[in-house]
Amino acid sequence: MNYFLVMLGGALGSLLRYVVGNVIIRHLPTRFPFATLVVNTTGCFLIGVIMPMVAHKQNGRMLLVVGFLGGYTTFSTFAYETYVSRPWIGLLNILASVALGYFAVWLGGRR
Repeated sequence: MNYFLVMLGGALGSLLRYVVGNVIIRHLPTRFPFATLVVNTTGCFLIGVIMPMVAHKQNGRMLLVVGFLGGYTTFSTFAYETYVSRPWIGLLNILASVALGYFAVWLGGRR
């Protein structure tokens, strides 16, 4: 059942990300990645709202957090895990994730 809930939520989250991104790009045609910024920010807001409601409900977490928000943006999980960490662990997570993520993209993009 968990696999189905994650799959269903992920499909819906991915679809919403696509729709929101297209709407924003259509209205704000610029080089700045506003679509990603909006999706990441709204995903963080949604995980803040949803997680307390489903923290102890396995099906709700699988559908809404792992599936839907995972398909919409994994940035919300990153932000939430940083938020619930001790301050120095959160700061380390931010620095390591951004630095290693940037390095991994650079490394993968090298030709």
